[in-house]
Amino acid sequence: MTRKLFKTVIVGAGPAGLTAAYQLAKEGVPVVVLENDPDYVGGISRTVNYKGFRFDIGGHRFFSKSRDVEDLWTEIAGDLMLERPRSSSIYYRGQFFAYPLKPFEALSKLGFFESILCVLSFVKARLRPTPNPKSFEDWVVNQFGERLFRIFFKTYTEKVWGMSCQEISADWAAQRIKGLSLASAIKHALLPKRKTRNRKDIVKTLIDTFRYPRQGPGMMWEACAGKIRQMGGEINLGRSVVGCRFDSLSKSWIVTARTAAGEEEEYRGEHLISSMPMRQLVAQIQPPLPDAAVTAAQSLRYRDFLTVGLILREQERVADNWIYIHDPGVKVGRVQNYKSWSPEMVPDPSYCCYGLEYFCFEGDGLWSAPDSELIALAKKEIEHVNLGLEADVLDGCVIRQPKAYPVYDDAYLQHVATIRQALEEHCPNLHLVGRNGMHKYNNQDHAMMTAMLTAKNIMAGGRKFDVWAVNQDAEYHEAGEAGEQTVSEFAASSRLSVPTPVAEQ
Repeated sequence: MTRKLFKTVIVGAGPAGLTAAYQLAKEGVPVVVLENDPDYVGGISRTVNYKGFRFDIGGHRFFSKSRDVEDLWTEIAGDLMLERPRSSSIYYRGQFFAYPLKPFEALSKLGFFESILCVLSFVKARLRPTPNPKSFEDWVVNQFGERLFRIFFKTYTEKVWGMSCQEISADWAAQRIKGLSLASAIKHALLPKRKTRNRKDIVKTLIDTFRYPRQGPGMMWEACAGKIRQMGGEINLGRSVVGCRFDSLSKSWIVTARTAAGEEEEYRGEHLISSMPMRQLVAQIQPPLPDAAVTAAQSLRYRDFLTVGLILREQERVADNWIYIHDPGVKVGRVQNYKSWSPEMVPDPSYCCYGLEYFCFEGDGLWSAPDSELIALAKKEIEHVNLGLEADVLDGCVIRQPKAYPVYDDAYLQHVATIRQALEEHCPNLHLVGRNGMHKYNNQDHAMMTAMLTAKNIMAGGRKFDVWAVNQDAEYHEAGEAGEQTVSEFAASSRLSVPTPVAEQ
């Protein structure tokens, strides 16, 4: 068995893991990153190259309320970045509606009587809102009214999660669409655009432009990985972590990884940074955590998804970056138009490429279907939603992404709190970062901020800064209350607090 010694072992080469490695390597700290994927870095922010056509795993806008994150993107890949217009829409009843909603356009397309019912529903919601909304449905109805919720939110959201909107925690709505309401959408549509120096004042859902690497987000993380290696860091692909043991005698972590050939390697480090799914981490920790934490981890749920990438003759049917599909007659939930993200995602301008996203659970019918069946399904559905003709599709591929979304059900907060408490008590120098590492539905800027603070903790020789406070109120990502601060400023005001389990609601 191969054995190697480092200051810090990092599991996962997504935005969180690579950001932590980059920050530590800049300070001369010996680091190694272990990544399960044999070909790509970037995690869910990677870009897959299929015959020169590039496909993201979802869409990834590069816009953050954190100056530090924006500066780091520029530092890593400044010349590789484009400024791109933001354009997205909702497909409903054979029509495309701009998203964020343009109220007058939406109401005109819905028709007079439906529009009147939507306005009355909105007024009712404002006069009699649900106090302390606990579910996604309650939260959105408070913002838009029940009628608009059912038209523009319910179908897509239930496709994503495979569960009723009443079962989804309001935390998810607060993170993903915080600051967006019918009133804010009307204001954004009517008032002239003003530049603001304070990024906290921007509702992220309403931004008009964003940055984007010329050949997809994977380009950013490939550049980051290259810089880490130049600074002496090690990034090993095709390594599946199968064990994490804390050695109390040497006070170090021993991480066992298995290569694609089945060989085992052992990495020892004073610190362990994990962005692997929390459920998976807890199952691997030795000595084992208390039974309550193990049970809590087993209860955490994840939603998986797959992208069917289609290559078509260019028909210039749509200019949107992505389109939400609110049509119960098809299984596809969202369509990415990669050429609109960047022209360089397509090697020949006479073609375009789409990514049809299907949300599923690992092992179910969709997930397990042969690639040929999934491509055939996508070809039919792209024509059904008026984005192309089946006959125009020339080729396709399938990209599966397990554990894409940590599920925000009504018990997840209790489970995460129980696990956090056990880790604090039994696992010295273990640091959780990123979406799956912290079981937080966040985007890459939040994942990067948690990694930046973690690197500061390691350099300081202790847990001085509360990484969990980056999103402790479930509103930081969208509302950005800490986002305008630098990492140093935010860290100085965020002292660590030991978590206590919260009561299930």
